[in-house]
Amino acid sequence: MATRPTVPAPASMGGRPLSPHLTIWKWRVHMAVSIMHRVTGHALAFGAVVIFAWWLAALASGPDYYRFFQDIVFSPIGVLVGVGLTWAMFQHMGSGIRHFIMDSGEGFDLVTSRRMALATFVFAAVATLAVWAFILLGKVI
Repeated sequence: MATRPTVPAPASMGGRPLSPHLTIWKWRVHMAVSIMHRVTGHALAFGAVVIFAWWLAALASGPDYYRFFQDIVFSPIGVLVGVGLTWAMFQHMGSGIRHFIMDSGEGFDLVTSRRMALATFVFAAVATLAVWAFILLGKVI
């Protein structure tokens, strides 16, 4: 009977050196934007599926349950979730535009990359505030 292959011992035990890990890298804003792009993509997908499925179930369950759904969605917690999903959408969009620019071959120098990464956070915050100001105040700011 054949034996299973084994992983070589770490460098401290005389084996191959381990790959660099997050602990040796200095955190920069571009790393945060890249990670946030993945996180916001998952949050948007999960949030959209859950809220849409709940809305469909509430719609199919009759007026009483639909009223309950509306009470939850328009409660302070529901609005907070809405604000969070709106921010995630704008963060994901800004990061996607940044990736699109970088895919064209532009913005790879450190200064431009850092500025574009910071711009995604600023864009997401300003756009979220503008959308929710319009929703809650009912007028364009």
